[in-house]
Amino acid sequence: MNIVIFGANGPTGRQLVSRALASGHQVVAVTRHPEQVPPRGGLRVVRADVTDAAAVDAAVAGGDAVLSALGVSYTRKPVTVYSAGTASMIAAMENRGVRRLVVTGTAAIDPGYHASDSVFFTRVMEPLFMRLPGKTVYDDNRRMEALVRASSLDWTIVRACWLFDAARTSDYELREGSIRAMFTSRADLAACLLAQLPGSQYVRKAVGVVTTAGTPGIVRQIWREGIRKEKKN
Repeated sequence: MNIVIFGANGPTGRQLVSRALASGHQVVAVTRHPEQVPPRGGLRVVRADVTDAAAVDAAVAGGDAVLSALGVSYTRKPVTVYSAGTASMIAAMENRGVRRLVVTGTAAIDPGYHASDSVFFTRVMEPLFMRLPGKTVYDDNRRMEALVRASSLDWTIVRACWLFDAARTSDYELREGSIRAMFTSRADLAACLLAQLPGSQYVRKAVGVVTTAGTPGIVRQIWREGIRKEKKN
């Protein structure tokens, strides 16, 4: 397949590009920083801001499917890249006749999401370190999901839990409906995104991808994915 990947230079996007190439696909990697993407066979790198409708339209031309690995670190600043970027993708796909769209979402916006059975975690740690710093990110994820669901495309939303880095994929679980889990590795997320392309089981559905083995300790995760990244923004 000819796969167009947005967010191709992010921590999940880089793994997604490598996995797609290794599977024999032709890949268009869309990024604002093409100089940071090493050349490889089967790969075409396109410079584009995902909110630039014309640039996105040109990138999607000739594609068979679009995968979005867009991601933004926690920030207290307003976030619009998910919704604005996805709006550009949907418009380009409808214009170019590309049907299949798989986007990265977050389990945290599901009212039924339950990360832990710990009362202390649910009532204290999760609001303090996930819900509050991530509010603007989660608000824009809701806007993004609404746009995807309202489109006429063959879409799938893959909702991840709290992301962490892992050396390899695991026997991750894919679940429909609300999730009761805490972590998703970026390796598993990339594998799951790519795995949605051939079939139709989860077309026009939201699913959650869950990593259950080799997950990090909560203190380490709060520091690496919450506090440290928020300080950088």
